[in-house]
Amino acid sequence: MMSSKLELTWVGKNEKTNIEPRILVENKELSNIKNDINTENMLIHGDNLLALKALEKEFTGKIKCIYIDPPYNTGSAFEQYNDNLEHSIWLNLMKLRIEILNKLLTKDGIIWISIDDDENAYLKILCDEIFGRNNFIANLPTIMNLKGNQDEFGFAGTHEYTLVYAKNKNLCNINKFEIDEEEILKDWMQDERGLYKRGATLKATGEESRREDRPFMFYPILFKDNIITTIKKEEYLKLYNIDKKEFNDLLLNELVKKYESEGYIVILPKYNENEYGRWRWGFSEENIAKLETEVICIKSRNGYSLYKKQRPELNDIPTKKPKSLLYKPEYSSGNGTEQIKKIFGYNAFPYPKPEQLISDFIYMSTNENDYVLDSFLGSGTTCAVAQKMNRKWIGIEMGEHCYTHCKFRIDKVIEGKDYGGITKAVNWQGGGGYKFYELAPTLINIDSFGEPVINKEYNAEMLASAVALHEGFKYNPSNEKFWKQSIGNENSYLYVTTKFVNRNDLDKIKEEMDDTEYLVIACTSYDKEIDRLYKNIKIKKIPEMLLSKCEFGKDNYNLNIINPLEYEEELEEDE
Repeated sequence: MMSSKLELTWVGKNEKTNIEPRILVENKELSNIKNDINTENMLIHGDNLLALKALEKEFTGKIKCIYIDPPYNTGSAFEQYNDNLEHSIWLNLMKLRIEILNKLLTKDGIIWISIDDDENAYLKILCDEIFGRNNFIANLPTIMNLKGNQDEFGFAGTHEYTLVYAKNKNLCNINKFEIDEEEILKDWMQDERGLYKRGATLKATGEESRREDRPFMFYPILFKDNIITTIKKEEYLKLYNIDKKEFNDLLLNELVKKYESEGYIVILPKYNENEYGRWRWGFSEENIAKLETEVICIKSRNGYSLYKKQRPELNDIPTKKPKSLLYKPEYSSGNGTEQIKKIFGYNAFPYPKPEQLISDFIYMSTNENDYVLDSFLGSGTTCAVAQKMNRKWIGIEMGEHCYTHCKFRIDKVIEGKDYGGITKAVNWQGGGGYKFYELAPTLINIDSFGEPVINKEYNAEMLASAVALHEGFKYNPSNEKFWKQSIGNENSYLYVTTKFVNRNDLDKIKEEMDDTEYLVIACTSYDKEIDRLYKNIKIKKIPEMLLSKCEFGKDNYNLNIINPLEYEEELEEDE
């Protein structure tokens, strides 16, 4: 059946993937809460798709800013990332992640995604489908290497892209930068070609600035009616005798008198009171044309002086409103690498994003105490920056560098021993904390007989919490009534137990319940006679009650698959 909407299609797009919602288990030995025992910051180690699913219940609609820097699918192989995926697999796995990220955003939340040319167009269409084209904000070229990567084919690559989407564009706000535009613009003037200000003098200075040093760069420049020009070419050619290597000053004086009689101001470069100097530009059609458009004439006490018009370069004129081309010298990829070297003592991570770039994303889309999330944490930049900017944060990283890089870096930030990045700009002195979480293993295993069983690594508390997550309840045990273990909507509760449940157990619970309360009991076994004994008590058996909800036993939804799946091409046959 043909779709009624414009969309991107790929192999496996419509295959349903039911991700297991895992619980997060705090590793208290790795948590850093000595400065803040009530910290809400979370550093999570585990597959980032499973971790996002684990966050979905509690954090839907709570994350103000999301930044992700996913593997770009360029075929490069890093120590941490084997970045080589066929488009369809990459898109399938990105789709699953972005769908959850979309749910996590607040109503006025914004997501920033770094991407390059290989997947930019595909990802843009995918995000259009998930967020809605009406919530697209910008696709920002982001200059990371101003001189350009000379190893790329055809063109020296200077930029990546940053895709920006809102949960609801009508509700979101892009914060403006705190700069004084009037103060910046007061030094600039404008002509038909754009903005300019007074630059270097057109007269040569320093070594070899006498006219004898570069004789062909000496000639009169004329100024009249705000137009700058020069003498005729045939006049210029007679000013210097190449054979005799001498200047024709007699002709020069005649030319000065001639043009002054015609109303021109004649300007000559002076080395000192007794000697002539030379111009920075030679006498050519190109330079004569530039005299009219790229030179300004300024009158002073000592006569007239010529200056080159200095045109603004990238970021010369910052504005309060962020520009659609992202560039600051601090955004360079080399700057990010230097920050990593200062922290670890060596180049510990490939192509890290510089803190200044991430800080601008966070500044533009959040206020203090808002939540920032990065599910491709890498070397830990986003969380380090969010910590310094007094934002709450959640970082997810699957690799071992969650311990060796992310934790190490954020600990330094908390201790006030990270002196690079934005530290000075925000006057960061240290402080704060985070809790370290491990992703729990799969809830259900298959035993030696091929039967589903509860994972032995789960204790009673973990099991109760995990089943609650599957059933849409919040694990929050009551201190008064044991069966009020998890709470759902209004007066509904969930009780999880591994013991056999009989009639006597059920009667005791029923005596404590109000008529308006509803209870689900999840147990490993129970007396069949009590299955429907009470209308407001429902009994389910685990693990059977969960088997159809999701796929268990899958621990890796890795975007970094070295050998992608191969699909057989479907050949059309003639009818």
